[in-house]
Formats: sequence, structure tokens, C-alpha cells
Amino acid sequence: MTHSDSKSPDLDWSQVRETVKLLTLSAAQVDVIMQEGDSAVDTLTDSFTEIVESMQAMNQHLLALVDSNERELALTCCSKTQEKIQAAIVAFQFYDRMQQCLHHVTSNLRGLSNLVGSPEHLYNPDAWRELQGEIRSRFTMESEKVMFDAILQGKSVDEAIAAKTAFQEGESDNIELF
Repeated sequence: MTHSDSKSPDLDWSQVRETVKLLTLSAAQVDVIMQEGDSAVDTLTDSFTEIVESMQAMNQHLLALVDSNERELALTCCSKTQEKIQAAIVAFQFYDRMQQCLHHVTSNLRGLSNLVGSPEHLYNPDAWRELQGEIRSRFTMESEKVMFDAILQGKSVDEAIAAKTAFQEGESDNIELF
């Protein structure tokens, strides 16, 4: 049996089904871009591994040479390159954090889609609390929980982000690990 849709609505048309379709689309879009990003990051990781190995070899060859001004300049270049590589590794860590966050978003969208698409759960406050609990439990950083709690308290997106930022600033002496 085919359900009507927004292009050809009939008495069976449902805004809930339309919402579920859009939530599913959003989850699929995030999944696709994450897969594409994984491939690019794998290439970058392989390249950086080779660069690090080459830099270590060059550094060892340079150290074996007789002291000279050119040798010292080359060692300085190696040192600066190693610093840039370390900065790139930090950027990869950010990417990993972003990847984890996007994975949570797709899981949340799927959970919401399933809940909204289920007539027996849609109007059940316990089902909504359960989904909210599952979403909150996925957060690994306390600042994320602060933002989530602010949204559930009815605050706007800007207010929730401000609450998260304020929490992070208050915790600036502590490093928040994910």
C-alpha cells in the first residue's frame, strides 16, 4: 500500500510521515559526508605517516653529517616541519571530535524519526523521555550535556550555546577530554 505524499496528498496524507522522511534524509546526508570525509582523512593520515617517516630519516642523515651552517639550517627546517606536523595532528583530533558529534546527530535523527513515525510512541511522554535519556547518555563532554539540558528547558539555540560557552569558560583551567 502506497501512502500519499506532499506532491499528491489524499485523506491518508500525514505531516508525520513527511517529517520522518526529512529526518531520514538529514541523517543520510550526514552519513554520506562522514563516509566521504573518512576517505579523505585516511589519505591524509597515510600521507602524514610517510612524511613523518621521511622527516625522521632526513633528520638522522643530517645528524650524521659534519657540523656546518647548512646542516644546522636543514635541521632547523626539519624541526619546523615536525612542529607543523604536530599542528596537523591536533587538527585531526578536531576532525575526530567532529566525526563523533556528527555520528551522534545521525543517531539522534534516526531515534527521533523512529519515535515520530511510531503512532504508539509519538504521544507517549515516557518514549520521549527515553529518547532524550539515550541522546544525553551519548554525550562524552559535560559542556554538551549543559547545552542539551538548556534546550530541554526550553531555551533558544543561542541561549543553549551561551550556556555551553559559559560552562567551558568556567572550566578553562581543566581540559575537557572527549
